[in-house]
Amino acid sequence: MQTQRNSGTIWLVGVVMFFLGAFGLYALMYFFPEPFVKTITEQVETKNVTVTDTGIADAVEKVYDAVVIVKTYKNKKLYATGTGFVYKKENGKAYILTNNHVIESGDAIHVEFTDGHSVETEVKGKDVYSDTAVLAIDEKEILDVADIGSSENARVGDTVFTVGSPINSDTYSGTVTRGILSGKNRLVSVSTTSSSTSDMMMSVLQTDAAINSGNSGGPLVNANGEIIGITSLKLAATGVEGMGFAIPIETALNFATREEKGETIDRPKLGISMSNLQDIKFYFRIPGVDIDKGVFVESVDEGSPAANGGMKKGDIIVKADDKDVTDIAYLRYLLFNHNVGDKMKVTVYRNGNTIDLEISLTKQADA
Repeated sequence: MQTQRNSGTIWLVGVVMFFLGAFGLYALMYFFPEPFVKTITEQVETKNVTVTDTGIADAVEKVYDAVVIVKTYKNKKLYATGTGFVYKKENGKAYILTNNHVIESGDAIHVEFTDGHSVETEVKGKDVYSDTAVLAIDEKEILDVADIGSSENARVGDTVFTVGSPINSDTYSGTVTRGILSGKNRLVSVSTTSSSTSDMMMSVLQTDAAINSGNSGGPLVNANGEIIGITSLKLAATGVEGMGFAIPIETALNFATREEKGETIDRPKLGISMSNLQDIKFYFRIPGVDIDKGVFVESVDEGSPAANGGMKKGDIIVKADDKDVTDIAYLRYLLFNHNVGDKMKVTVYRNGNTIDLEISLTKQADA
């Protein structure tokens, strides 16, 4: 009986103490709130982000009349269409930048402006590997000149937009699509021929702004109405959406300044014929070769940079500039990062061993 009475007393005391403690804490927070608020605030790091979106109409208007439809004719018939933009005028001439693949198969190139008038152009220069081309017309024909921005200063997440003529149709000329800058310095494999096999890599900007056939050669523009790239590629594959690509404007203008002068763009060559090792091993077994990726050297031109550097038929190029080489596209990308006259370190797999070669690059061979 005594034990039950003691247990009841203890329980009652516990309940009373709980409510007294709760009431005391409430009273402290009510009459002296600042220390508690300060403690909680100090423990939580906050970051305020303000997003203001007022549209890009002013930026579009700024660049719109500098954009043109590029029409490529072959044997007096319309062969292909694309987009371009006026990037400079000088000494009575206006210069238009577009993609090489838009005009490469034509024998006459016309450009059409936003007011509907059209004029035939002069092809000043073009380059297959950078996919750039420069057209020239009388400066009196143009409506506006685009402002050039900087892709280097652009940030991932920046608003960007394109202006172009998608689906190769006059019906949709001047179409504006908007997105963000999704990535920078993306290495994308491309084919410089009609083949579906990639033989080159390009370092490009990535955007989710819609890019369709006919947009090629058009501008990728920032929210200030300044061009930061040239739309050139669209990754088209099952399950892939919203991945378009553009050549950085700095890269394009580097080639354009030479093309507009009619200069030949010389690139270093190795002087070999080659195949992707992975493709060969898919069909044939190569005795003594226990690697799966690299570039197989089918032949070496006599007197070529590769021959002078000690490369031999049957070698497998596995590294260049200490970077792993998986295929021809990446090897050519690394090669074209060099200038004629440079030395390039190449590692080859030969008879089960790796050998380092130093190759002095010239432009005399074709590979």
